[in-house]
Amino acid sequence: MPIRIEVLEIFELLEYGFMQRAFAAGLMVAVLCPTIGIFIVLRRLSMIGEMFSHVSLAGVALGVLSGVYPLATAVGLSLFAAAGLEVLRRTYRMFGDLAIACMVSFGISLAVVLISLAQAFNLAIFFYLFGSVIAITGQDLQLILILGILVLALVYALQKELFIIAFDEEGARAAGVRVDLVNALFVVATALTITLSMRVVGILLVSSLITVPVAAALQLSRSFRATACYAYLFAMISVLLGLFIAFHADLAPGGSIVLTSLGIFAIAALSRKFLGIGGERDEGTRIIGTAEGKGL
Repeated sequence: MPIRIEVLEIFELLEYGFMQRAFAAGLMVAVLCPTIGIFIVLRRLSMIGEMFSHVSLAGVALGVLSGVYPLATAVGLSLFAAAGLEVLRRTYRMFGDLAIACMVSFGISLAVVLISLAQAFNLAIFFYLFGSVIAITGQDLQLILILGILVLALVYALQKELFIIAFDEEGARAAGVRVDLVNALFVVATALTITLSMRVVGILLVSSLITVPVAAALQLSRSFRATACYAYLFAMISVLLGLFIAFHADLAPGGSIVLTSLGIFAIAALSRKFLGIGGERDEGTRIIGTAEGKGL
């Protein structure tokens, strides 16, 4: 069916309880993902999103198999994986990507085993894989909002330390920053963000919503603050427009949200190339340096 985006029609969607829950959860996810994503991108840890996505799938499969609330088991297993990742990162300090690769293997292999034991690839797992407009329950929304607020509070409390570590981890150690503790807390925040976001975006695409809005923001911004503002704006547009399209076209919201986000990235990249919008090419170093210079 043709998709007509009208303001009145958007408000009419809010008459449905399931769309109210979808938009409320989506807005929280649109704030959470860039908050975590900007530090993940600047620290070149984009694969950590894939790691927790696979672990979350195993958690969902465990919940479906055991009859326990799947989002709760996904959160629990993700926190366990976060602890395991930190142990491996400290064991292989020179090979941080090796720790992530090991945890990716753990997550996907455990998911395959648990899904096989359940002897079914049912609709519940499908909704967690690709997201769903109608599947978000009041219990899901409550958990997303409560843990989402805790994640935002944690990142806000650690923002200065996270800036310094992103710029120079060894220098942060020399300056007295408790790098191992901050890294551990940040990994926990990342695990929670990805696990909560999968209800809206889906396990297979949640890492894209963490990185793509930030990548689009880096095309246009000249400072850390500008990058954060653009990333929040792009993530919110992607989630709201993606949910709207998913409802009217009867699609899984994960695909429409991420494709919208990729469209925004393409527009930002083309604007930078042909209109000269944006700053230097080395965004990561420049933006962190700007933030450090302003005492952020």
